[in-house]
Amino acid sequence: MPASALRRTFTVSVATATLALFLLNGCGSSTHVCPLAAGASGCCASSDAACPAPPPHLFAAAIDGHVSSFPVTPGAGTLGSPTSVSGPVASNGLASLGNQSLYASNRDQLSGGGIDAWTIDPSTGALTTIAGSPFLTGVFSVLGGIAVNDSASMLYVADAGKIDQMSILNGGALQSSGSTLAGIGQYLALDPLNRFLFSSDITPPGYVYAFTLDALGNPAAVPGSPFPVTQAFPDNTEPNQIVVDSTGSFVFVALLATNQIAAFSVAPTTGVLNPVPGSPFATGQSPLAVTTINHFLYVSNALDLNVSGYSIDVATGVLSPLASSPFAIVAGSLTTDPQGAFLYASGPEGLQVFSIDATSGALAPVGSPASYPGATVLTYVQ
Repeated sequence: MPASALRRTFTVSVATATLALFLLNGCGSSTHVCPLAAGASGCCASSDAACPAPPPHLFAAAIDGHVSSFPVTPGAGTLGSPTSVSGPVASNGLASLGNQSLYASNRDQLSGGGIDAWTIDPSTGALTTIAGSPFLTGVFSVLGGIAVNDSASMLYVADAGKIDQMSILNGGALQSSGSTLAGIGQYLALDPLNRFLFSSDITPPGYVYAFTLDALGNPAAVPGSPFPVTQAFPDNTEPNQIVVDSTGSFVFVALLATNQIAAFSVAPTTGVLNPVPGSPFATGQSPLAVTTINHFLYVSNALDLNVSGYSIDVATGVLSPLASSPFAIVAGSLTTDPQGAFLYASGPEGLQVFSIDATSGALAPVGSPASYPGATVLTYVQ
């Protein structure tokens, strides 16, 4: 297997005793989904009940074929003891519909690719397999990253030369809704408002496909798509993981073969991508995972055994290395909490937690790593 393929593989990125009901309830200061056992009273039984938000959880897909849920201590970011279920081996995609259901891409199905699906107990984070899982996408599928459009209850999965669409039904089951032709890519990203969908494409020299999304979540190609990641290299740059910043203004994609980060600004009405001045930007060797929160971007560099950090110019999208970057962190996959207080990284010592300085973006370890065998992809659910 070529070295580039090995690197890509490495990235590979409500159970209750009673019948459960879910109510969308405006208890407390925010609206969230609350579990309510049939016939229960008190929290979430009425709109004026005092109802604390469910605790956050970090979900990890392990290379040895299981998915685990780690409770997160609010405010501290530390991880508690996990619960685990069987899952795909070396998944490239993990995403949730709110705190209701969790999905993982599974490219090892004997009858073709599929999506493993579970309901989430919002209080404990425990996973229960949804009837019909895995939901198959076809015998010639080669599944990669996934993204969930919670506005339209639609799941997207990167496949061989296309993006599969799957409607999320009541209870979390999936139903095929067709596919859209796209380049050969492994990763997807949605903007925070579910207006646009982006896909990395490794067709030389490397591109980003861009789609607008209608109210039902159906994609339509953005004029000019696909957009080249650079004009400087005639050979493949190997676009890898792709993210959209917290404001939906910029798209960033790791270029595995050229050790760079390509950056684009997003036209807010059309989704057209324009290169950010100075793009692509230098990073470490073999950039694998990339994550962004607030005005910071972090990239794990596989061969340098560190993590690069950048500040994002909120007006232009230009990346500037943080003063303390790179950080001596060995990581394969990365994610953050929605508030941008903590970064989570999978590495040889397990799952690591780092605080993020809100001003400088500097990372500092929090507690000891949680023992975990080779997480290929992480997602934070709140």
